[in-house]
Order: sequence, then C-alpha cells, then structure tokens
Amino acid sequence: MWETLDQAKEEALGCTKCRLAEGRNSVVWMDGDPDSDLMFIGEGPGFHEDRQGVPFVGAAGKLLDKMLESIDLKRTDCTICNVIKCRPPNNRDPMPDEIDSCKPYLEAQIKFIAPRVIVPLGNFATRFVLEQKVSISRVRGQRFEKFGAIVMPTYHPAAVLHGGGEDSPTARGLREDFESIRDLLAEAEAKVQATDEPQEGTQQALF
Repeated sequence: MWETLDQAKEEALGCTKCRLAEGRNSVVWMDGDPDSDLMFIGEGPGFHEDRQGVPFVGAAGKLLDKMLESIDLKRTDCTICNVIKCRPPNNRDPMPDEIDSCKPYLEAQIKFIAPRVIVPLGNFATRFVLEQKVSISRVRGQRFEKFGAIVMPTYHPAAVLHGGGEDSPTARGLREDFESIRDLLAEAEAKVQATDEPQEGTQQALF
C-alpha cells in the first residue's frame, strides 16, 4: 500500500475514513525515534494528546517518561504510538469500524520501523497486538513472538494512576516489566550480533 513510513504518515494526517475525523483536533501519529528497536503501543489519544498531536503527553505520559528513565532510556530511544490515531469522544472505547480504519496505519508503523521489542500498554493494545481476548493481569510480563519481534505486554501507566499510585501492586508490576524491557533489548541486540558474525568454517566476503 505504502512504500515508506512517510507515505503512511501523510495519508494518516489527512485521514477521514471513520467518524473520529469529525471531532479531532489532531491526528496523533507517533513520538520518538523511527529507527528504534523498542516500540510502545497504547490505546488511543486522550485530551492532551489530541491538542498537541503527540502520544502520551498527559499524566500517563509523564509516568511513562519516568519509567523509561528508570532503565536509562528517553523518548528519543524508542517509538511511542497508539492503536488508533484520533481521540474518541469523551475517551470512550474505539468502535470496531474505527479500529479497522486505523489498523493499516499501525501495521505500517510496525512494518517500516521493524522494532525488535514491542510493548503493548494495557488490555486494549495487548488484545489488538496478540489478536487474542486476554486480560493484561494474566499476560503482563510474558513473552510472545509477533511481527518478527518479542512482544511483552504490561500495564498502561494510567492503570497505576487510577489504581493506587506508586505503592500499588500495579505499579510494582510495571516496574518489574520495565526491568525486563532492558533485558529484552540486550537479548535482541545479542541475537543480531550473533547473526551478523560469520559462521565457523565460512570465509567472510571481502566485497
């Protein structure tokens, strides 16, 4: 459909395929580095994201930034996007036809960015990525293979904010999962290096 990520972005920014286009202020494409090995996927834009055109800039976004800092990463070290690119009215759940309309854009992001580690945040994104009706409380921290990447779901930062704060079991689980993200990135990098190394008994090409 598209030959580059920029082509997909250009179409998304003018998209009118579903009713969400009527009430949006911004199409929220993504944030971070499109060459990153790490991708976070949320559900959809909220009030602040719709205003600024950037994902995860509200309270949940500040917590995500804090969690990244805890493993020595910044936004510029990953890519951050959502399943849907426009804010649903009053932050309601996206409708099935809205999801279908937006699906090609997320698929393009995954295809062209080709992350080695994908972290869906919360129930909605996890069910979309895994294509299974699962509960985040049951699968968080587990590893799956999808899109040629390691997929490890975790809690949405908003679940911590609404579920007891930094001392809650949800917050502890989120911290544990971010420590695992650090390990998964190191593991993915080691696999790439092993693949790039010439095999024993073979002669490395000079040209």
